[in-house]
Amino acid sequence: MRPTPIALSAALLLGIAAPGLTQSAPAGLPSPQAAAPTAPQAVAVSPTFGPRDIFALEQATDVQISPDGKRIAYVRSSGDIMTDGARRTVWLVDVATGSQSPLLDGPASCPRWSPDGGRVAYVAADASGKPQLFVHWLATGRNARVTGLPDAPSAMAWSPDGSRIAFAMFVPDDGAKLGSPLAKPEGAKWAEPIKFIDKVLYRADGEGYLKPGFDHIFVVSADGGAPRQLTSGKFDDGDGLSWGAGGRTILFSSNHGKDWERDVLESEVFAVSVTDGTLTQLTHRVGPDGEPAASPDGRLIVYVGFDDKLRAYENARLTVMNADGSGVRVLSGDLDRSVANPRWAADGRSVFAQFDDHGVTKVARFGLDGRMSVVAEGLAGSDLDRPYSGGMFSVAKTGAVAFTLGDPTHPADVGVAAGGKVRRLTHLNDDLFYGKAMGAVTKHGVASAADGLAIDYWQVLPPNYVAGRKYPTILEIHGGPYAAYAPVWSSDDQLYAAAGYVVVYANPRGSTSQGADFADKIWKDYPSHDYDDLMSVVDDAVARGVADPANLFVTGGSGGGLLTAWIVGKTGRFKAAVTQKPVINWASEGLTTDGYTDMLKYWFGAQPWENPDLLWAHSPLSLAGHVTTPTLVVVGEEDHRTPGSEAEQFYAALQIRGVPTGLIQVPGASHHGLAERPSQLTAENAAILAWFGRYRTDKVASGVGN
Repeated sequence: MRPTPIALSAALLLGIAAPGLTQSAPAGLPSPQAAAPTAPQAVAVSPTFGPRDIFALEQATDVQISPDGKRIAYVRSSGDIMTDGARRTVWLVDVATGSQSPLLDGPASCPRWSPDGGRVAYVAADASGKPQLFVHWLATGRNARVTGLPDAPSAMAWSPDGSRIAFAMFVPDDGAKLGSPLAKPEGAKWAEPIKFIDKVLYRADGEGYLKPGFDHIFVVSADGGAPRQLTSGKFDDGDGLSWGAGGRTILFSSNHGKDWERDVLESEVFAVSVTDGTLTQLTHRVGPDGEPAASPDGRLIVYVGFDDKLRAYENARLTVMNADGSGVRVLSGDLDRSVANPRWAADGRSVFAQFDDHGVTKVARFGLDGRMSVVAEGLAGSDLDRPYSGGMFSVAKTGAVAFTLGDPTHPADVGVAAGGKVRRLTHLNDDLFYGKAMGAVTKHGVASAADGLAIDYWQVLPPNYVAGRKYPTILEIHGGPYAAYAPVWSSDDQLYAAAGYVVVYANPRGSTSQGADFADKIWKDYPSHDYDDLMSVVDDAVARGVADPANLFVTGGSGGGLLTAWIVGKTGRFKAAVTQKPVINWASEGLTTDGYTDMLKYWFGAQPWENPDLLWAHSPLSLAGHVTTPTLVVVGEEDHRTPGSEAEQFYAALQIRGVPTGLIQVPGASHHGLAERPSQLTAENAAILAWFGRYRTDKVASGVGN
């Protein structure tokens, strides 16, 4: 599935992956080579969290509670040092006791409960390694494959009566042709044929150059049989797939506009008839509408979206309408936050949805009368390397909420909220962390030197921190820029802390989770005073006697890489810097990124030929003549979001000027996948610590210990 418009609005550029950025396999599906489960690897006892521990981390994702609220199915992602990746299996947790067991032997993903709770559908590879839909019967423990698909299914959903399963799948076509090549003589060894591209959207980060074809919606009997294709044409269908009233229609979001490829932020809610494939468009505004879900009685449809005003950021609002598209009204109008993942309560009188608030991800219940109450918080996402906000939840008919629960010293576990209480049901990393001193994380705030704007930041202390002592300090900056850091797990930050550094990370202006005005303060002005926000954070850490002003370092990825390169062009206060997957020149970035149709249009309101001075004024390359800070540059070789040409421009500029620099290229790594393979994550972290260690002047300049 290609990225949804709403996901793109939050994740178009930097640091975070838009949901659904995979054509070949659904999120979380194990690769064929990882099909055989591997026994957990023994990890040597260490007093602190170390690089080898990365390979043993576990986390809970895709948490799905049963309709009766008694059991939770979830994907358990376990590190595997032998395959340099993760094993993904489906487990069941008993909500009453917390006991758990695997749903089946072998890798699987995407568990979905049948409406009666007696079956679980899931995705796993067949004997040939192709992903297929399977169904598990709880009463008998038996499993059956129900599809024989040529490509990976995604966006799976049961019909209300449990008789059918809808899903989306990529359908290839021949693509455009230009000219008639000569026929190759039999036995001849010719070069690969030329490739002709005429599509606007022709490549994507994490996928590379896209195969010709489109995503479409299918339905198959839950007992197996031939899938039936419901949508067709030269459009991508299937985002936010769910069943409509009485199982007669399937709801989804798509853009069927005349110029849809150039307007990727636009989408509408559609209903497709299961009987004859008739399409009905239900929303008609300018802007993205998605994640539709029908109420239990089928009378109403809830969805999220916003009016597109060509600004870089808008809050996605929770909206409800009648099943025919009439009677539209906003439920989250009083909440200055972006909402996502709407789920109906069993009585149809309220909707559950999640939102970020000052970095903390929460689940709230929104009444049809507009009243809101928070029912769970402390959700954690699946990014292990950096502390991004996020997470997911599901709701039982009882109102119990299952969710990914985490904190700064624990990756996501399975949590449940019911009756006003929250319980952590799994303890996936307790054995790994037993006896280890972890870096403590505390929250702080500071007024920006630019204009007094309140800035949230967190500080990670070395595991054996001694009060009153000043420590070398790393400023670590998030990407996005329309994203947020949170008080959740970060492998990078824990490794930095174990090496004797204090780490500070912040949500400067432009970050999400603090309202639309806060995020849009960098609209047409990025980077700018976000620099002042970050310097104020460092100043505060120094003033509190924690940070050693003679040993300050800075790094960040994507938008954080851009700000790192900007910072060293503005000040020489940092001993060394590492800019990871950065934007260096907005003119070249805007035309080489995979999101080229929308990035400059929304962020600056101008293309390179329209206002080159504006783009140059905000490009770190414009400040390269002032850089004196030793700066390492890091980028993935398959990065299509901030292509390697950006990193290499900065590297070349620093080489020309004689500034100490180095270039790290990560083989096979995309933008979001820069730290996806544990071996590469640990190598990058070691290289960063070694680079900082060259210029660290305190007594533990080796970069190890306190």
